[in-house]
Amino acid sequence: MNISTAYAPPFKLVAPFFIIGILVYAFCVVLLFGFDVKLSHFLNSSTLSWVHLFLLGFVMMIIFGAMAQLIPVVLEIGHFAVDVYYVIYPLLLLGSILMALGFYFSPLLLPFGGVIAFISFGIFLFETFLTILKVKKLNFVMVSVLVANIFLLLGLIVGIVLAMGYSGIINVDVHNFLKVHVYFVLFGYVGITIMGMSLILLPMFWLSHDFSWSYVKTALVFISIGILSVSLSALIKNDFFEFAGYILCIFALFLYFYQIYIIYKKRVRIEKDIYFKSITFSYICLFCSLFLAILYISYPNQNLLLSSSWLGFSGFIAYIIIGHLYKIVPFLVWFERFSAFVGKKKVPMLADMIPNKSANMQLFFSIVGIVTIAVALFLQNDLVYKSGVSFLFVGSIFLIKDIFYMINFKG
Repeated sequence: MNISTAYAPPFKLVAPFFIIGILVYAFCVVLLFGFDVKLSHFLNSSTLSWVHLFLLGFVMMIIFGAMAQLIPVVLEIGHFAVDVYYVIYPLLLLGSILMALGFYFSPLLLPFGGVIAFISFGIFLFETFLTILKVKKLNFVMVSVLVANIFLLLGLIVGIVLAMGYSGIINVDVHNFLKVHVYFVLFGYVGITIMGMSLILLPMFWLSHDFSWSYVKTALVFISIGILSVSLSALIKNDFFEFAGYILCIFALFLYFYQIYIIYKKRVRIEKDIYFKSITFSYICLFCSLFLAILYISYPNQNLLLSSSWLGFSGFIAYIIIGHLYKIVPFLVWFERFSAFVGKKKVPMLADMIPNKSANMQLFFSIVGIVTIAVALFLQNDLVYKSGVSFLFVGSIFLIKDIFYMINFKG
């Protein structure tokens, strides 16, 4: 895979995405203090509010910022209209807030938040598709980006229908449409984007070479079919398609997990830095989440589903993102601030820009918090749950401190 920084946009364009993302993440952790650990159902208003704020304000915000950098780097071609990213993040933030408030306080706000978020996503999708059209030949990573963005578009359309249904404007089967929306956006966009981008970033940061891509390519096919199968089952209410879709998605994630193991075994760099530790923790959470999901399919239990979902959200998705921030942010700052002085004067190394002690404290408190909360959700113990949230909150404060330290690093 060829990597070129010649077409990368300026850091000032992507920095707001990262800053807003980590601040929203910390706010989401604070909101966890207000939850009752004995949640009777996933579809209560407070849960839906938190999930949308977490996914839109944190996960999507940082993914969009990262894609602003990675798409031209991987394609080796400039953005079609890079300045539109200055519009995307304020619209996405406003839409995220309105949707969260809509679920929590007033459903009438949902269509407004949904439309604003849809515009933000639409601008991102339109610019991304037009940029991809400039490329004559697509590689696997860009195929995965294309497939992921198609699922995102479908998820957005279903999301708008859901917002209008939830607010009472139209009459729809909210439960089934929500399942379609979750699979299109969470598995289809976030999942496939992580698959594609990690196949660029992990080999680059670990210096892995000469490995087969066959497992992740098969995983992309399986997860795409699985998503379509589950979505179809929700619309036609067919249990066979639903079960088959679940199995295909789980199997695809195991294939992806094995692909990462192969990349790990082929690595040249063996330094166990904060990036390595964060990524390792994220994949342990993925494995545990999949294991609990399989148990849930065999022995349906709400507590298993809660713990599995928590580890998937706050363990795997959050920490594969946070781990990469400790690599991406220093590199982007170094490239913009110090690369021009290489060979002319002494410049800092990338490792010098990471506050290692603080980063390790962040990871320690966060790991304890995430694992404790997972146990508390399974045991339905409120005291253990609040203890876990307290640890996770301390970790989020360290994360904010670290990101601002790296962004403001002067050497």
